[in-house]
Amino acid sequence: MQIQWKKAFALIFSGQIFSILTSSMVQFAVIWHLTESTGSAAVLMIAGLAAFLPQAVLGPFVGVWLDRWNRKITMIIADSAIALFSLILGIYFMWGEPGLGFVYVILSLRSAASAFHAPAFQAAVPLIAPEEELTRVAGWQQMVFSFSNVMGPALGIAVYSATSLGAVLLLDVAGALIANLMLFMVKIHQPKVQSTAAPSFVQEFRLGWNALIQAKPIVLITGATAVFSIAFMPLATLFPYMTLSHFGRGGYSASLVEAVFSIGMILGGLLLSMFSSKWSDISYMSVGLLVIGLTCVISGLIGPNAFVIFAILSFLMGSAAPFFNGPFMAMIQRSFEPEMLGRVISLVTSIMMLSSPIGLLLAGPVVDRYGVQLWFLGSGIVVMLTALFIFIQFRRLASALPMN
Repeated sequence: MQIQWKKAFALIFSGQIFSILTSSMVQFAVIWHLTESTGSAAVLMIAGLAAFLPQAVLGPFVGVWLDRWNRKITMIIADSAIALFSLILGIYFMWGEPGLGFVYVILSLRSAASAFHAPAFQAAVPLIAPEEELTRVAGWQQMVFSFSNVMGPALGIAVYSATSLGAVLLLDVAGALIANLMLFMVKIHQPKVQSTAAPSFVQEFRLGWNALIQAKPIVLITGATAVFSIAFMPLATLFPYMTLSHFGRGGYSASLVEAVFSIGMILGGLLLSMFSSKWSDISYMSVGLLVIGLTCVISGLIGPNAFVIFAILSFLMGSAAPFFNGPFMAMIQRSFEPEMLGRVISLVTSIMMLSSPIGLLLAGPVVDRYGVQLWFLGSGIVVMLTALFIFIQFRRLASALPMN
């Protein structure tokens, strides 16, 4: 049994390395193209909204379908759809320069497909791995994601500079094909829907919502995470802008920051997988948020000649991220039955995703008027306060949650 589930994840993650790598290349190349061609933080925020909002809007309803559908097939179809939209945008860039509106539409369509892929994968994890190994698997997932993202920005800017954005987008199609091929080779047992389950869509949605709100600790942490998302998520779009506007550096420096952030995530994921049983999930999350917040605050205070310090801070920030993301998802996976998990994960994800557009809408005008450093400083303060809130609640939450 031990060998079987580990072999399954080896196949899945082998494919995901290619898919995440090429998606990372696309994400960075598109953001850098918009940064370089427009120089507007508002344009970047709109692009961020296009990439986040469809997932947030569809998320609450996707879970009902995920708990009905075959999760493996859902992942394959969703990844194929993302690749198709990359292909369309890639061909367009081969012919010429598409308008911003068309780019926003494609980003929105990719986001809509992602609304099905990510929750389907997370809901499938407990169907493969033993319950006591879920935090370890979350660490592996963070490592795979980070390893792909180390090379993604560097390769993305290299291909973009040598050829065009269209070529980068076409590589995303190849990555999706490899990921789907590996996924075809894995057997995932679909959970049986209980015979007492409500037949209508609305009733099934209510069942998922009621299951979520009855888990009070998960609700509390989800609320805190929503606040964290408002402050922190815009930084994913603003990192290249920080490199360009504050430090006055080009694309390769921006890709270096992305790379060291991802290297930090690899280290953090490795440490999490090695020491997953040493602390409670809440403890890992609190410490992770505290480090993230502190590095953001320092980033908001350093001068334009301190690019090396910013790169080091980005590494530390990346190292802390898996200690928040991995345990939070493992906590959710432990707290709900597999036949309900798709709905719950989609609802939680949507709450966080709906928070992100709020942050993006706020960040655009603030950064354009007051500079990107102010957002780094302010977001760091908010994140540290969130960490403090979770730490204060530690004893009560630890006694109510399934422990790793």
